[in-house]
Amino acid sequence: MPELSRFFGIVIRMYYDDHPPPHFHAIYGKLEMQVSIDPIAIMNGTMSRRAISMIIEWAALHQHELLENWQRLREEQPVVKIEPLE
Repeated sequence: MPELSRFFGIVIRMYYDDHPPPHFHAIYGKLEMQVSIDPIAIMNGTMSRRAISMIIEWAALHQHELLENWQRLREEQPVVKIEPLE
């Protein structure tokens, strides 16, 4: 599963053969969430409110890049890393 970004201990990844709708996985310690890209929304999983707010903020800043990476994976191309939240 390619890693797209990493910030404040949160790892953002996408699977090559994952199911629609376009989404990413956010991993923080032993917790994991799936977050849809358009619209940005939690699909399943849970984390602290602080981690969720950082993930949503980051996704909003990079929504276009996330959708491009989703398409790249559908076309079996490598992902492009995305800047972390600072």
